[in-house]
Amino acid sequence: MIESLKCLRVLAAAAIACAVVTIKLSAGDQTTHKRRLFQTVDLGLLEAPDRDEWQKPDQIMDTLRIAEGSVVAEIGAAGGWFTMHLARRVGPNGAVYAEDIQREMVEGIARRAQREKLPWVTPILGTATDPRLPAGLDAILIADTYHEVEDPVALLKNAARSLKPQGLLGVVDFLPGGGGPGPAPDERPDPKAVIQAAEAAGLQLSKREDIPPFMFLLVFERATRPTPAE
Repeated sequence: MIESLKCLRVLAAAAIACAVVTIKLSAGDQTTHKRRLFQTVDLGLLEAPDRDEWQKPDQIMDTLRIAEGSVVAEIGAAGGWFTMHLARRVGPNGAVYAEDIQREMVEGIARRAQREKLPWVTPILGTATDPRLPAGLDAILIADTYHEVEDPVALLKNAARSLKPQGLLGVVDFLPGGGGPGPAPDERPDPKAVIQAAEAAGLQLSKREDIPPFMFLLVFERATRPTPAE
């Protein structure tokens, strides 16, 4: 019995890992993309009952100063698990823009928001390098997605343009090394590399916060000085 439970836990972790590794942001032309995009039929894998425990959405939203009435966006929203948390946090006086590059995901989020009676969620079909977000955002969240972004500097630069002067951009991903859900150890992003890409995109690190046992959160704001390329 114990061995059977262990096997079930290993299979569940592997399923979630596959889900997160293959999800979301990649090349804009999906017909020629080299990686397999996460399939909508497998979205249930991202709704694991223990995800609140290891993802800690309330901690992330608190750190990003997301409150009732905030205007926020999620890049790479997939099935909308985190989007729904954001929508409930900001309430009807706020707004949530849920971006993904797969049309099926965007359409699915629209149906989910309608089903859960959250009309202040607006789905957006973006591209691999431009999320096409509106201006005036209080916060932007990139959760469990950065390790799939092929051109992070371009994506972050385009995203940063949508932030308010005091707006924050949060990158949440899996800590280097093994353990828990998420991608293979060699596919997990180095937080230092994320910071370097953000700086090249005109952002500066405001805070780093670990989300034990599996995640890290990097919070950025728009740099006070322009990047050399600008």
